Amino acid sequence: MSSIHPDSIKNIHKLSIAPMMDCTDKHFRMIMRKISSEALLYSEMIVAQSLFHTDKKGKFLDFNNEEHPISIQFGGDDPEILKEAAKMAEDWGYDEINFNVGCPSPKVCSGNFGASLMKNPEKVAKCIESLKNNCSLPVTIKHRIGVDNDDSFTKLNKFVRYISNAGADRFIVHARKAILKGLNPKQNRTIPPLQYDVVKKLKKLNPELLIEINGGFKNINESLNALNDVDGVMIGRSAYKHPLRWSEIDQKIYGINTKTKSASDIIFSLIPYIEGHLSNGGKSWDICKHLINLVEGIPKAKIWRTQISDKSIRKELDIKFLLKATTRLQDMGY
Repeated sequence: MSSIHPDSIKNIHKLSIAPMMDCTDKHFRMIMRKISSEALLYSEMIVAQSLFHTDKKGKFLDFNNEEHPISIQFGGDDPEILKEAAKMAEDWGYDEINFNVGCPSPKVCSGNFGASLMKNPEKVAKCIESLKNNCSLPVTIKHRIGVDNDDSFTKLNKFVRYISNAGADRFIVHARKAILKGLNPKQNRTIPPLQYDVVKKLKKLNPELLIEINGGFKNINESLNALNDVDGVMIGRSAYKHPLRWSEIDQKIYGINTKTKSASDIIFSLIPYIEGHLSNGGKSWDICKHLINLVEGIPKAKIWRTQISDKSIRKELDIKFLLKATTRLQDMGY
């Protein structure tokens, strides 16, 4: 069974930004990296089979060097394909690999991976072993506290201990069970009740394991409270919809004495990156669809977001306009 050794402290990430489909692309990750130099970032989930069969592997694997530390999340159920995926992830320069056993999407579960795999711990163990044995990266797993009616604490504890014996380095536990029939993915993020006590109990009974909690955290103070009981906290939709709410991660979570950044600070720091993206044929909306979430709760925030959105969608936004709009934010103290 994996244990916490002094030299494994690098594998303990106090706070991470969850992998979210259609959200955590490399542009959003760059925004979050400007907010925090320490938080662990994740790729969107990559289906290992798709990666294995495509000729355009860079489309799935590319990230910016500034994004480290970064974890790549794989979904899949074929140990042989995951073996190749692990090698690619290491060769591409990722810092760790995460295996998804928590996604409740019908499309994902119909492929016999995601949350449905929790019902087959033997297969999960083989997948973890395949990832672990074919790279030198930490291999972690993200899962729910249960699936459908298979939601007893005894089953959860047995699952975690079994997968730990297969070599998993860290467990990211979404503190809700997944309901695969009757709820869509969005409902699965809100309707099954959060059960933080289950994750805390899991950690208490397995102090030698790295247990991270996920689900419903809305601010840094809630995260700090959770860190009294578990090793790490994963933030999802709150970080995506309200990124500036997390502008003090480095100071409050990691104890780093650094200036808190404003929305204008972050946007100005991203200008060279945006210029590079546009000069390489990229679209401004690729970045601005994430960028607009930085500006909220201030006078005329909606007007600012609408202007940036409209010009981006119409392909009329240039750096000059973005600089002018951001200077207005700065002049207002934001």
